[in-house]
Amino acid sequence: MAGRNPEESVPVPVAHQGWRRVTFLHWAYEPDLVRPLVPTELDLDLADGSAWVSLTPFDVVGFRPVGLPALPGLSSFPETNLRTYVRGPDGRDGLWFLSLEVESAPTVAGARIAYGVPYHLAKMQVEEVDEGTAVRYRSTRVGAEEVGHDLVVRPLGPLIDGERTPLDDWLTGRWRAYGRRAGMLLEVPVAHQPWPLAGGKVEAIHETITSAAGLAPPSEPPLVHTSPGVDVRLGPPRPLTPAGGGSG
Repeated sequence: MAGRNPEESVPVPVAHQGWRRVTFLHWAYEPDLVRPLVPTELDLDLADGSAWVSLTPFDVVGFRPVGLPALPGLSSFPETNLRTYVRGPDGRDGLWFLSLEVESAPTVAGARIAYGVPYHLAKMQVEEVDEGTAVRYRSTRVGAEEVGHDLVVRPLGPLIDGERTPLDDWLTGRWRAYGRRAGMLLEVPVAHQPWPLAGGKVEAIHETITSAAGLAPPSEPPLVHTSPGVDVRLGPPRPLTPAGGGSG
């Protein structure tokens, strides 16, 4: 289940990668606004009656399929995902991606085929600013230049026990994602160490990814988490029930 400690072990991964300089921007939405964007086979996973949507920019480092080395110039790149929180047909919780931006054409092609997730090629940059005390994330979708973001986030101090709430771990500690390929709903297990979470302050935000995905732009400031990152093992996609409708 969602939480701080990994639920999936992924003893036989299909790929390894690191996630670094991670920011999570979370917004609560009315469930009726998110429900049309999720396949009918998945239930929304709600917290306090709200559906949550998170915009998560970060750096991918050292991506490599199992048995192959990381390749300079191909294995490290920026990524931003927009996701919501769902439960599968068996009741287990996970993520449904509304969109993913990535500056890697092989990842766009491979992940769409293998995992059935909506990757888009983008021109992206992640850089430290203000003498290394903040991070600027920029993205412009190739072929749809109006879709993207320009964010400046300042990481704050680590969330220690007593400060770290159940909602913090519910939003970040997710151990599977869902996709859809050739009419089949897929489940992809994910394993990594518990997130080392910190707070964060948004100092500048412009984004059109939420509206491009079919959501109203957020009307409230986000709940912010930051993290130096984790090392990740992705498992092979597991077929679930055939997808028979819904969007996403």
